[in-house]
Amino acid sequence: MDAPLTIPTPGRSGRSLRDAIQDRPLAIVGAPFALAARQIEQQGFPAIYLSGAAFSAGLLGIPDIGLVTLDQLVDQTARLASSVEIPVVVDADTGFGEPAAVASCVQRLEAAGAAAIQIEDQDAAKRCGHLAGKTVIPVETMTDKIAAACQGRTSPDTIVIARTDVRGVTSLAECISRITAYQEAGADWVFPEALSSQEEFATVGEALRDQNGIGLANMTEFGKSPLLSLAELGDLGFAAVLYPVTLLRLAMKAIEVGLDLLADEGTQEGLLDLMQTREELYDLLDYDPARPEAWRTQRRAPSDS
Repeated sequence: MDAPLTIPTPGRSGRSLRDAIQDRPLAIVGAPFALAARQIEQQGFPAIYLSGAAFSAGLLGIPDIGLVTLDQLVDQTARLASSVEIPVVVDADTGFGEPAAVASCVQRLEAAGAAAIQIEDQDAAKRCGHLAGKTVIPVETMTDKIAAACQGRTSPDTIVIARTDVRGVTSLAECISRITAYQEAGADWVFPEALSSQEEFATVGEALRDQNGIGLANMTEFGKSPLLSLAELGDLGFAAVLYPVTLLRLAMKAIEVGLDLLADEGTQEGLLDLMQTREELYDLLDYDPARPEAWRTQRRAPSDS
């Protein structure tokens, strides 16, 4: 029988993330799979991000257009949360329905180990936040969802993140207006998607400072936003920065290059210096091949923090 996953108690990781955000700005890196999550943790990053885009493409081979089911997202959250001790921030897309469904979604993701849960104000037929043609729901509908998420969470330490995609639909002024409304509805953090310039980040950051808000910036590659540094975004007023698909893009390009070389040369000999070694893999897995039974019986126990 397979051993059960060791998943953080709801709220524990949320408290850790609330503490960590005091040392802003935080870099939160997307983990396309559990081994990548361990590497992020080993490199000293404070949290990982379960990106809907990376999950859809990387593990399911489908576009990020709202096709992932809640069951699939819960399972992946549990895999990531059980593989690391740092907090997991989960992209829950539009929350899988109306307010009652959003509350249930939050509870299930909490139980799977999520420290923070992000919902967005696109309609159910969502698409990547950096593409044209998005549509957003009325602000009142989204505030109802946020209120349901906050009321539904089992721990007050679980962080509710409200993302607005309205900048790509109407205006920056509407984006700031929605940020204010979402904070008033109870969102702990706010996430303005697809800002188009450093000046726009500065304007939103100033509004966040005025409202004592905690804002996330998205530094996804090849999108609408300029790639600003962590320090620059901190100076502009953002508390955390997401790198949602960076590792998946790096991995896929490396795979492409490796396949080309293997096809051309008929051997992987020229790629060895670019590979993670067997010893490095075992170190990351905390695995001693001389003592396999020790790994089978060990459990990653939750910390007291």
